[in-house]
Amino acid sequence: MLDKLKRAALIGTGLLLLAGCSGGASDDASASSEAVAEETLTVGLDDTFAPMGFRDDNNEIIGFDVDLAKEVGERIGAEMVFQPIDWAMKETELDSGNIDMIWNGYAITPERAEKVLLSEPYIVDAQSIIVLKDSDIQTKADLEGKLVSTQQSSSSVDKIMEDESGIFGKLGGDLVLYPSNNNSFSDLESGRVDAIVVGEVYGRYYMKQSGKDIYRVLEDNFGEDEMAVAFKKDNTELQERVDAALADMKEDGTFDEIYDKWFYSE
Repeated sequence: MLDKLKRAALIGTGLLLLAGCSGGASDDASASSEAVAEETLTVGLDDTFAPMGFRDDNNEIIGFDVDLAKEVGERIGAEMVFQPIDWAMKETELDSGNIDMIWNGYAITPERAEKVLLSEPYIVDAQSIIVLKDSDIQTKADLEGKLVSTQQSSSSVDKIMEDESGIFGKLGGDLVLYPSNNNSFSDLESGRVDAIVVGEVYGRYYMKQSGKDIYRVLEDNFGEDEMAVAFKKDNTELQERVDAALADMKEDGTFDEIYDKWFYSE
């Protein structure tokens, strides 16, 4: 099975609260204490991107990345405020200071790395191959002559067609394409297709939500994208604090607990 996570391994840092007090004579003594207020950090996200960040039936913003960000906030002494943004304008929102970070399944690309400062990658989204548990398909090569489904006009289609194995030409015809990945999962479960290709983040989320222990994710895949948190180019202080908190969460098992809450694990 694919390594489901890639996380930072940086030295942890903390945020100390500063308190001060003063006192006077006994009869008219007055005491006061003052603490530095907890900072507020604004997280920009697309609030329709399940399972990373989306709205539930109560219109509350929830998701895997939301839970991660909240836990990081507790560890660095910051309140995380989640701000829905126009995803096409995400880097502009960051540069203008309207948000402090982009945290919403933000895939690392060379173009993005030029625009923003990136955290260490914390999760990998592979174009995964999913079959039923009792399937005889074990590798990508075993897809030859099989019916394979994926979502139409998705990056999965491009990854399959561009794959250096040339497996697309050996599938015995066109891929079975559907408007949504849900349709592909339905056909896999009913036996109308032999395998599906889907982004692993969404695929494992769907399998978790279905509650059915009938799927298997192959070790082979059609390519990977690493996800990271994005900051303004000069905000290395915040980047280092977030990286350190994520590394600590990996070490103490909190990261895996949050992952298992949202995603199917074999």
